[in-house]
Amino acid sequence: MDWKRRARLGALLTVLPIIPAALWWSRSHRTLDDPPGIRLEVSLSARELNVIEHGTIVRTYSIAVGRRSHPTPTGTFRTGQIVWNPSWRPPPVDWARDLDYQPPGAPANPMQGVKIYFQSPDYFIHGTNDPESIGEAASHGCIRMTTRDAVHLARRIELAGGSVPLSIGR
Repeated sequence: MDWKRRARLGALLTVLPIIPAALWWSRSHRTLDDPPGIRLEVSLSARELNVIEHGTIVRTYSIAVGRRSHPTPTGTFRTGQIVWNPSWRPPPVDWARDLDYQPPGAPANPMQGVKIYFQSPDYFIHGTNDPESIGEAASHGCIRMTTRDAVHLARRIELAGGSVPLSIGR
């Protein structure tokens, strides 16, 4: 009988360390239905940007999108470089021909707080010096947010590793 008790105790001591490891593994390995991390989804018609974590919308931001003459690109992207307190240099296009360089934080700088690349070199998610444009088709293709919302989103992207999937649809 003593050997049976020892065998049970040995089996129990062998299995006990496996249980926490199995729990850790099951929580750290997601299924295809439960994508890891965060992703962003933009609805151009609703003028909203949703932050989705593990399949659940955790935050919705109101945004401004590209006007008809300068539409925001649609498709699947990844966020790229995040530039804090960016300056603004007019792009070499007709609409910006008579505009001047704007240093970081300048009231006339159309990119306030942060810019998050999603299609280099011309398209960003960024804060704006024109918060009244939020909810409108008002930009030259970028996604505008209030400065506070853009900074909050950029911090969230940094915490998620610095680059997240972005889907932009009509």
